[in-house]
Formats: sequence, structure tokens, C-alpha cells
Amino acid sequence: MSQTCSQLLLRLLASYGVDTVFGIPGVHTIELYRALGDNSIQHIAPRHEQGAGFMADGYARASGRPAACFIITGPGMTNIATAMGQALADSVPMLVISSVNRRNTLGRGQGRLHELPNQQQTLAGVSVFSHTLHDPAALPELMARAFATFHGARPGPVHIEIPIDLLDAPVAEHCPHPIEVFPPAPAPAAIARAAEWLSQAERPLLLLGGGCVAAPETARALVERLQAPALTTINAKGVLGLDHPLDLGATMSLPAARRLAANADVILALGTELGETDYDLVFDGGFHLSGRLIRVDIDPQQLGRNQAAELAMVADAGEMMTALLEALPKHREADDRATATRNALALHEDPDLAPYVPFYATLRAALPEAILVGDSTGPVYAGNFLASLPAPRRWFNAATGYGTLGYGLPAALGATLACPERPVVALVGDGGLQFVLGELAAARDLRRPVAVVIWNNHGYDEIRRYMAMHEIPQLGVDLAPPDFACLADAYTCRYKAVGGPASLGEALTHLDDENSPLLIEVDAQAWMNAFQE
Repeated sequence: MSQTCSQLLLRLLASYGVDTVFGIPGVHTIELYRALGDNSIQHIAPRHEQGAGFMADGYARASGRPAACFIITGPGMTNIATAMGQALADSVPMLVISSVNRRNTLGRGQGRLHELPNQQQTLAGVSVFSHTLHDPAALPELMARAFATFHGARPGPVHIEIPIDLLDAPVAEHCPHPIEVFPPAPAPAAIARAAEWLSQAERPLLLLGGGCVAAPETARALVERLQAPALTTINAKGVLGLDHPLDLGATMSLPAARRLAANADVILALGTELGETDYDLVFDGGFHLSGRLIRVDIDPQQLGRNQAAELAMVADAGEMMTALLEALPKHREADDRATATRNALALHEDPDLAPYVPFYATLRAALPEAILVGDSTGPVYAGNFLASLPAPRRWFNAATGYGTLGYGLPAALGATLACPERPVVALVGDGGLQFVLGELAAARDLRRPVAVVIWNNHGYDEIRRYMAMHEIPQLGVDLAPPDFACLADAYTCRYKAVGGPASLGEALTHLDDENSPLLIEVDAQAWMNAFQE
């Protein structure tokens, strides 16, 4: 018996637990859709391939499970490249399956439909790996590589391109047997040394990154065993739970947190790249560690970047924390460093952050279990400091790291597909939303009550203020937004204009009244005027 390469691909996806595919069909991918029609995997149609990638990104961040994208040759792949770059920067698993021109035409420059000189090479820079399938029989091995990367190494996008003459090629019957991959465990000698240093430390500090989100209970137990303050990166928000007394959040760029870090005698950094957009948002190189640094990362290359470690372990953060808990003494005296640092930070009194305090208080009161998905916009920049979440995978955005605009709405749609039991809120600016207005149609099609909160400041305010600060003419930043009420009507979405916390809270409490998206337009200037002194 035989099946086509496309049919085998769909069977393999299902065997690895993939239940959702994002894609826009084209003449080069229709054989994938023939196979998809006979499969239980759901297909979601974005309005742009970049939207497909952002949806897959949001799906994976909210659930911890990878989704797949079916993308056409050439322009489809260059369109999704931005989303792949965002996922690569934030270690988000994403499987991108694309077509490519026939094998006997590759690299010949004949002007074929959708032809790139070397599509695989073009996408290799935004992938963990990119591979061209030359033999359908090799597909099971290739899929095993992809999922071994997702589960046993630092994850990110994997790109597999299939020549169009292979999509309907026969391949021998294959019964999929997914490989179960366990991540690397820490070396016992390294655990013993780390436990010794930490138990003897007078001023220990933990730096918790996105590598910890799969083991929140263990992270919380370790922080409490050490009674040490913890700085949690943006991608680790919620890992210690809501308002944990030892969690100082993503405040590494602020003076009080930097003093704490500089005075720590032993620092344990878990699953964090110690990168600029978490530790140096003011771009002055002012985050310094003078104590002994213990670094743990699933990617060995990360252990040599940004900060020099005295002890480095290639290991899964969760496995390391479990082993370390067994090696540490059961009791340690608490100190007041976390409380003192929080008081010195005084985030709610910071004039740049204070106007957003009622914004997040309102979101928390109205939708305490929501997943908040952000674009690059004022409330999200502030929320990276202010927001406290009850669990991980409830806060993610594109305001740092790769920092692309247009992420918030499609990523929120991915999140609501992954976690339909939770409310989802997209926090977007009027400028960023205009990158992906077409995805409002995808939102309408899903018939999910996703809230799209639009912070309307008539342009790119972050860049506008940055230009003013550096005495640069403010060109290209003052944009007239569309009429969002008319836009909502055109896409059959609900709409509400709000001017303050009371009306925002009222709108959010009615989110579930109908199975349709709710656009909430916030007059940013009016809001800021009401809360700034």
C-alpha cells in the first residue's frame, strides 16, 4: 500500500499532537489541502502569511504546544519571515511547512512562478534549521528532528520545504511512531557545587527567564527555599504566581533592581539569555553582576553570551531546579532585600508608569484569568513593569526582543484557539494595528469573544517622543488613524469607545455576551491627561 507525501505529512503531524494549521492555500500547496481535507486537524485562514506565523506563535506561547503553518513558495515565505524572526528571538516552537519549486528547476533562475534563487537559504537565518525534502521516505526522520528540537533543545521555528513534484508523490505506508524526547538533565557535580555556593551565600539572587515557564511550581519552591529575591524576565511573567513577595518582576533596567543585582554575592540565572531587552532597556550597559554567576540554559551557546559565568550548566531549567531543591538545606532565614527593593522601585508612583496603574487594575478586576497579548504600544511597555499574572503563559508581547509591530492581534487569535476556556485580550496601538487590519476578518471568522483594546495616540508615540528627546524632526510618526467604529462595523465586530477605567471595565465585563470580537478604543491622550499631574 502507498500514500502520498502530503498524506504522510498530515499523519505525522497528528501523531506528534499537532491539531491546528494556519495557512493560505495557493496553487503550489493545494495537495497539502487535499490531504488536510481527509484529516481531523483544523485549518485556520489568516489574511496574510505574517498573520499565520504570529497566530502560530501566540498558539504556542499560550499552550506550550507547537502549531504548524502551510505556506506557499516565494512570497508566502518572505511574508512569514518576520513572524519566524520573532519566534526565533523568543524561543517559540513553530513548524513551517512550505512548498518550493520542482526539484529539476531549483537554483536554475528560469523565472518560475514564486521562484527564489535559494528559498531554503533565505529562510535559514530565521529558523533553528531549514531543510529541503528530496525523498518522501525521509519525512518521518525530518519530523523527528523537528520535534526533538522543540522538546529537547532551545526551541524556535523549523522550516521544511517540499518540492511541488513531491507533494503528491507516492510513499510507502508508514505507521507513525513519534519519538519521546527528554530534555538534558544537569550534571550531579554541578548541582553539588551550585547548592554549596547558594547555601553559603549571604545575598543570593535569582534571575528567572522564559526557560522556567514549564515548571512554575518548582520555580516557586526554589525561590521560597532560598528566600531570595527574584527578577523575572518579560517572558517569565507569572511563573511565581500573582503578587509573590519575592518576585520583583522585569525591573532589571531600573536603578533599585540594578543595585540589588550588583550587591548579590551568588546569582542563579535560569533559562534567560541575559539580553539587552530584558536587562538594559535604557541601553546604557548599566546592569552589572559582581558576585558568582551560575548559569543554566538548554542551549550551550547561550552560556557564553552577555555575562560570564563561574559555573555553567547545559540543562533544562525545570530539571535543574528539581535537582537543586533536593540538594539544598530545608531552611533559610528570610531577609528584607525584596521588600526594600520593591519600596525603592515605587513603580506605582513613577510618573511614567502611574497613568497605567488604573489600566491594569481594571483589566485585573474585570478579567482576572485573561491572557494578555501585546504589541509595541504604551500600555504594553508599562505593563512589562506593572502587570502581575497568576500563572505563566498569560503575558507575552512583541514590545521587546525582535520587536515587530503587528504582532498583538494575530497572536491573540492564536492564543484563543489554544486556550478557548480563557478570555484573551489583545493590547495594540493604532499604528501597530494598521499593520494587520485584515486579520480582523480572521477574528470575525473565528467567532470568539477576543477583546482588542486599541490605545489610540494617533501614530507612533514611542518613536515620536524618542525623536523629541533627541531633537530630531518628528517625521513619519503622526498618522491619522482609521475610523475604528466604522471598521468594526465593516468586519462585523462589536465596538466600544472608552475614556477611563469605569467605561473600560464596563466594556470588558460584557466581553462574553456575544461570540464576536470586541474592539475597545481608548483615547490615549484623554486617559493620560486624567492621570498625569
